[in-house]
Amino acid sequence: MRDEIHIEELAVDAKIGVPAEERGTEQRLVFSIKLVPRSNFRALGDDLARTVDYAAVAAEVRRFVALRNVKLIETLADGVAAHLLELFPLVEVRVELRKFILADTKHVAVRVTRVSTERQS
Repeated sequence: MRDEIHIEELAVDAKIGVPAEERGTEQRLVFSIKLVPRSNFRALGDDLARTVDYAAVAAEVRRFVALRNVKLIETLADGVAAHLLELFPLVEVRVELRKFILADTKHVAVRVTRVSTERQS
C-alpha cells in the first residue's frame, strides 16, 4: 500500500471560462489533491525536509493558477497535475477541480491522475 497526502477543498480564485467575459472576472475554484510521495512515511524520520510539504504544494497551486488564463477546467487540472509532478518528489498526483458555474447543480468537476515517469526510490 502506498502512503498518501490529501489536500481537500483548497479554494483558489481564477480567471477561467470559455467566453471572454467569464474570464474577465475571477471565480472560485476548489481543488482536492491526492499526492503519493516517492518515500513512504516510515522513511521520513519526522523531518519535514524529507516529505512533501503540503503548505508548499497549496501555495504552488495558487501561484500556478494565478499565472494562467485558460478556458477549460480540464486544461487547468492537467496543468496543475503535471506541474506538481515536476516540482515535488511524487510518484502520482490526482487533481479534482470543481467549478461552481452551472445553474441547478452543486458544481461541475473534472479529475485527472498523472503518474511520474521517474522510478520510485
